[in-house]
Amino acid sequence: MKELVHLRVNGENFDLYVPVHKTLLELLREELNLTGTKHGCELGECGTCTVLVDGEPILSCLTLPVEVQGRDITTVEGLAVGNELSELQMAFAELGAAQCGYCTPAMLLSATALLAITPLPSREEVREALSGNLCRCTGYSKIVDAVQLAGARRSGDLNALVEDIGRYLDSDERDGTVLAADSIPVIQR
Repeated sequence: MKELVHLRVNGENFDLYVPVHKTLLELLREELNLTGTKHGCELGECGTCTVLVDGEPILSCLTLPVEVQGRDITTVEGLAVGNELSELQMAFAELGAAQCGYCTPAMLLSATALLAITPLPSREEVREALSGNLCRCTGYSKIVDAVQLAGARRSGDLNALVEDIGRYLDSDERDGTVLAADSIPVIQR
């Protein structure tokens, strides 16, 4: 049996007939070809399938499309602004916060939700926000650093990061000198 659902995904409206048993994860990947959202445990334990619904992280493997009708759904494909990566995506790339990359889309989405409500999160706040996203490749430190860097860049306050991510800064920047927003190297786009 199929049901008509009206979804708004990454700013686009979709009217789709979907089998009633199909999850949001399956719909995103199979019907809309948005494969950045990953299959993981499909039990709601790993967080790999995280997407944002009205800015809040949810597990798409446990969500039916009918449950999110009329709400804004954001996948990792919706984070870029035009052809430009978001500040957060750039920070992940610059600091090497992704290894195999399988968990990265979900980490980016959970961190995006955090930065929307806490522009300059502490390391503990970042860890808490990402606690539902498992990564088997990293020790999470570069991920936490990248989230903090993106927040600091957005707010224009890189000084707050000298203690936390000073190892990425050169010695002049570590000595307490006021940092300019463009003083941390950026990957050429």
